[in-house]
Amino acid sequence: MNLEGSRTNLVTTYVLFCVYVFITIFPFYWIFISSVTPKHKLFSIPPLYFPSYFTAENFVRMAGNIPFSAYLRNSLVFALSSSAVSVFLSFLAAYAFARIRFRGSNVLLLLFLLSIALPPITTVIPLYELYGRVGLLNKIEGMVIAMSSLITPFTIWILISFIKQVPAEIEEAAAIDGAGFLHILFRIAFPLIVPAVGTMFVINFITGWNELLYPLVFAVDARSKTLTVGLTEVALESTAYGKPWDLMSALSVVMIIPVIVLVIIFQRTIVEGLTRGAIK
Repeated sequence: MNLEGSRTNLVTTYVLFCVYVFITIFPFYWIFISSVTPKHKLFSIPPLYFPSYFTAENFVRMAGNIPFSAYLRNSLVFALSSSAVSVFLSFLAAYAFARIRFRGSNVLLLLFLLSIALPPITTVIPLYELYGRVGLLNKIEGMVIAMSSLITPFTIWILISFIKQVPAEIEEAAAIDGAGFLHILFRIAFPLIVPAVGTMFVINFITGWNELLYPLVFAVDARSKTLTVGLTEVALESTAYGKPWDLMSALSVVMIIPVIVLVIIFQRTIVEGLTRGAIK
């Protein structure tokens, strides 16, 4: 009975897992199929789950409806810059909180964590007025500053736990041997938490890549608009089917590709970072 029960549980687990994978993967499959299906066959009845032939017409029309190359460049600069800035500043702050004892550190860390709960939309109007005064409206630099400030508190919180897992005796031994603070910081502490830093860089990149609020509010023209804003502009086109789902699907596929490539490149780093965080 126990053997039969374990087999039943195993079969149930596999069935539930397959259902979960199907629910997760099917929307991505449907977006891809919609992006390469001719427009006149996109809403055929019954639906074409396996089209007989594919077309790149949707991608060509999508690229012609918006300044695609400018939006793509802005998205890459925005996501990469905000991720790099947030990770670098977070590493410095996390090391200070984890290793340096100073008055009010717990209160300051609590304020950082409380800022995570603050909805970004509540700061949009003050930021917009401030950016207008200092000349940061419609500039990638202004959006990078805003995005970095948004994702830095969470990154600090995560990196603190990883730094605390590194034995302080290693740094103390290096100091006894004559190593300076910067040497200890970047040549000893940083290499030991590279998996965590890489993981947070990927997470922050995905967050910045998918960000819509800041580019939508602070960007005025193609010099600073991103692909997320481009998706809203493509969606404004009216068709016989309401929204231009073919163009929206094509742009969505383009937006998914960099994320998949980045995750594949950093796959080993991400796994190592997650396992280090789970096993102390």
